[in-house]
Amino acid sequence: MTKLNYEFLKSLPKAELHCHLDGSVRPKTMWEMAQKHKVKLPVDSEEKLADFLAVGDKCESLEEYLRPFDVTTSVLQWEDSLYRATYELAEDAAEENVRYLEIRFSPVLHIKKGLKLTEVLDAVIKGKKQAEKDLNITIGIIICGLRHFDPEVTLKLAELTVAYKNRGVVGFDLAGAERDFPAKDHKEAFYLIINNNINTTVHAGEAYGPESIHQAIHYNRANRLGHGTRLFEDGDLLNYVNDHRIPLEMCLTSNVQTKSVVSFEKHPIKFYFDMGIRVTLNTDNRLISNTTLTREYELAVNEFGFTKEELKYLIINSFKSAFLPLKEKVELLRNATKELEKKGLQIRKDYV
Repeated sequence: MTKLNYEFLKSLPKAELHCHLDGSVRPKTMWEMAQKHKVKLPVDSEEKLADFLAVGDKCESLEEYLRPFDVTTSVLQWEDSLYRATYELAEDAAEENVRYLEIRFSPVLHIKKGLKLTEVLDAVIKGKKQAEKDLNITIGIIICGLRHFDPEVTLKLAELTVAYKNRGVVGFDLAGAERDFPAKDHKEAFYLIINNNINTTVHAGEAYGPESIHQAIHYNRANRLGHGTRLFEDGDLLNYVNDHRIPLEMCLTSNVQTKSVVSFEKHPIKFYFDMGIRVTLNTDNRLISNTTLTREYELAVNEFGFTKEELKYLIINSFKSAFLPLKEKVELLRNATKELEKKGLQIRKDYV
C-alpha cells in the first residue's frame, strides 16, 4: 500500500496556479541582492532573514501578512534581481515536480529605482523563458492590480497586460488588502481585460465575506477565485461557483496565517471538494508562508484526510484550471495523467 508521505507527494506531477513572485524569493538570494544593490535590510545577517520574513503562526491578519512584502520588493527593483528571482522560483518548483506554474506579481511595485513597467515585465519574462528552456516546466505570468491602489493604476496595469497577451502573460489578477477596498472599484480595468479575451482571477473571500466573492464574479468576471475561503457563508453563491466550475485557488498554510480561517480544523477545503467544487492547492508565498507545494499536499493528507484516490483529482483540478490555450492544456494534462497512472493513480476519463 502506497504511503502518502512527503517524498511520494513530491514525486507526483503537479501544477500551481497561485504563487506570488515577491513572496517566494530565496533568503540567500535576497541577501546577495541587497549586498549587490546596497539595500538596507531589517536584519544584519542572511541567517536571520528567513525567520524575520516568515510570518509563522503568530500572524493576526491579512494586513500583517502583507507587511514583509515591503522588504522583499526592496531588492526586486533591478532587472537582474527580477530575472534571478523568477528563474529560481521556477527552479524550486521544478525540483518538486511542478510541471506547470503561474507566477503572479504587480509590476508597479518594482519601479521605485527607475525601471519602466515594460522593463520590469521583460525581465520576468526573460527569467521565465530561460527556466522553460532549462527545466521541465511550463510557466505563465499573471499581472496583479492592487485593491488599495488608485483604480487608474489598475487600468494602466490592465493595458500592460493587453500589450503582453500571447507574449508570456496569461492572466490578470486583483490582489492586496481586501477589507475596505472593493473589487468593483476596479471594474473599468477588468472591462478592458475581458474585452480583450484575457483570463481573470481575483483574490476574494480571504479577508472578507461572500460579498467580495460576488463582486469578483459579477463585476470582474473572475474565471478563478484566489482563495474563496469564505464562500461557504453563502450557499446560493457556493452553488453558483460549483455549477459554473469556477476553480478555487486554495492556500492552506497562508489561509490559517492570515486568519481567513482560525485553524486547519475550520478550513472548508474538504467540504468544498466533497461538494464537487473544483478545488486547487497552492503555496501563495513560499518564503512568507515557509511552505512548498508538496507541503500543502501533505497538509491535505494529514489535516483533512485526503486519500490517494482524492489526491489525484486535486492534482488534475489544477491542470484543468490552467490559464492556457486548450491544446497546450490538454497536452500537459495528458502527460500528467500518464505520470499519475505510472504511480498507480488511475484517472476517470469523465472527471469534470
